[in-house]
Amino acid sequence: MAIIKVEDIAHVRFAAPDLQLMREFLDDFGLACFEDGGRLYGKGTDGRPFVHVTEPGPAKFLAVGLRASSIADLERLADHEGLTVEPFQEPGGGMVVRLTDPDGYCVEVVAGQTTQAPSPVLDPLFNSAAAKPRLRSAVRLTSAPAHVRRIGHAVLKVRDFRKSEAWWKERFGFLTSDEIEAAKGVALGAFMRCDRGDLPSDHHTIFLAQLPGDLGLLHAAFEVENLDDLMLGHDHLKSRQREAAWGVGRHIMGSQIFDYWKDPFGNELEHWTDGDLFTADDPPTTQTMQALLAVQWGSPHPMFSGKVAPPPGLVAFVTAMQLRIKRLFSNSSTEPTT
Repeated sequence: MAIIKVEDIAHVRFAAPDLQLMREFLDDFGLACFEDGGRLYGKGTDGRPFVHVTEPGPAKFLAVGLRASSIADLERLADHEGLTVEPFQEPGGGMVVRLTDPDGYCVEVVAGQTTQAPSPVLDPLFNSAAAKPRLRSAVRLTSAPAHVRRIGHAVLKVRDFRKSEAWWKERFGFLTSDEIEAAKGVALGAFMRCDRGDLPSDHHTIFLAQLPGDLGLLHAAFEVENLDDLMLGHDHLKSRQREAAWGVGRHIMGSQIFDYWKDPFGNELEHWTDGDLFTADDPPTTQTMQALLAVQWGSPHPMFSGKVAPPPGLVAFVTAMQLRIKRLFSNSSTEPTT
């Protein structure tokens, strides 16, 4: 049994040496920015007080926020961890419990924040071969940044997937949607969603990935209004000469149409739309690393976009070998000596 079951991701937190430079990027990315208490905040149109926060300092990922359903849940979590429920001194107020995961990531679990009414979102009318709801009207789009609705998920690199998986599931009630294997029986990570019972939840809220390289946030993802909005945002960011990372395409796991960009400090942020939703009754599946890196259509993963791109199977084979070697040495180091 999990200590609590979180409702959703709340925010991501960064430090940056130049808040104005970050603000200019976030404006182009489609967040509504404001400053408070020396920090820069970005909010979407879902009525939440903020989804992105930057404070002054050397460029660094600082924390991921999760949203609990009640203050009582925060108290239960704090009791389990031997921590204290504290006032959340940020826009929207509320209360917070701050934990540290096995890899040193700060996890800010919040509840009781003041929210506003969500902004209305027009239901787009798309004529297809199956149905033609748009009659006697033309599509006329206005060039603009995308409209970020909400934050959807974060992807974290971890040292030991199984250890991290157990920690996050025990405390926050996450369910596996898809477990990723580099080779049969060699898990490298999992897409995990919130357990909201019969209420649909995004395919993933947290993805933990044991991959080579330094620890850190691989990316944070933000839902936009629809495909047209995502493509307008893509064109706007391109016109502003922002650094593209990957996209546009459609993922396999989660099914999202995606578009990744890098902020001025190297953090990767994703626009997405049209993602999968599941309830607690939907069972987990196992997928390959090749499927993780592939697309259903669109731009290939940057690893495979060059003229001498490695075969996906070779990438999976090398990753599986690295994981096996690391786990072998890890198991050897924990054996008792005589």
